[in-house]
Amino acid sequence: MPPTGPAAATATSKPPFPPDPPIPSATPKPTQGQGTAAPPPPLQSQGQIEPAPSDFSSDSDEFALTDPFADDGAARSSTSVTSSIYAHTFENGRRYQHFKHGRYPIPNDDDELDREDMKHAMLLELTDGRLYYAPLGEVRNVLDVGTGTGIWAIDMGDRFPGARVRGIDISPVQPVWVPPNVDFLVDDCEGEDEWIPQEQDFVHLRYMVVVLRQVGLVLQRAFTSLKPGGWIELQELCAEPLCDDGTMRDDDPVKYMYDLAGRAFSKFGMNVTLPKNLGPMLTDAGFTNVQCVVKKVPIGVWAKDKTLRLIGMYQKEAVRELMPALSGRPFAALGLSQAEADVTLAFARQAMDDPKVHRYFNYYFWFAQRPV
Repeated sequence: MPPTGPAAATATSKPPFPPDPPIPSATPKPTQGQGTAAPPPPLQSQGQIEPAPSDFSSDSDEFALTDPFADDGAARSSTSVTSSIYAHTFENGRRYQHFKHGRYPIPNDDDELDREDMKHAMLLELTDGRLYYAPLGEVRNVLDVGTGTGIWAIDMGDRFPGARVRGIDISPVQPVWVPPNVDFLVDDCEGEDEWIPQEQDFVHLRYMVVVLRQVGLVLQRAFTSLKPGGWIELQELCAEPLCDDGTMRDDDPVKYMYDLAGRAFSKFGMNVTLPKNLGPMLTDAGFTNVQCVVKKVPIGVWAKDKTLRLIGMYQKEAVRELMPALSGRPFAALGLSQAEADVTLAFARQAMDDPKVHRYFNYYFWFAQRPV
């Protein structure tokens, strides 16, 4: 769909992706936008990731890093909000949003936005091009809470040209030129409730649970915004490195770094391991038909499967690019000196280069329905 008019913040070019594959069910899934598909089983999880042979030597050139979402030079700004929304704070060479100052511990500068777009590409590889797992039928209104760069909302708008897709985020960093059925709103989903639209068919959150202080409140508001029979989906990383074969020691530097990060984020009222426990919270918010798909994502290129090696390369780079942000507000909240933070990150960075240590993250894809 050709882009049109300013909506809210960088021009990005993105490759087209294939349509979502059908969800396994007892009955065939109808064409997107027509009818309702039968939901999959409540829990779908993969087994242990098979590592590459012990003599496998990771080749840094195996995957060529390209940026299909490169900035074309357009300003990351919005013409529909006041200038105060664009105010930024600079700390240790990183840019942070100023709206609701101090709530969000991660920067919103170009490095972080590029990392977000890279994680979008990684999830498309992980899910075989899916944008969602919920068994959607006809879709007219879609809400993307915590839209970030807006890349998911734009892709969703392309796949559903007859739907209105709105993204909401605390930071105005979305593209200026977007499909005509996509727009963005700068607001805090944990603040006042004026932003809540009604009669939504689908509410989507991604990488949001670990940076929210009031997850239950946001889920209740999502429930309110959905029309009966509508779906919510949360696509979340549980930020604790795991290992199935004993190759990660208890004092592993990457594990230690994430233990520190978990303690640091708790200082901001956030829980980085909450994604594995979202089921009861969805039920408490009023949702039914709660289901979850769990995906293991290797950290690094140690897996035998080439697709998982590519995904692991993305994940490793995402962690590497997160490290400078951790040494800012998060580790400062723990009282770590800059030297202590630098040493912690240096050991973790070095440890991630060892393909003999088989670390991975669990990604949780929770989806649930508002009762009809």
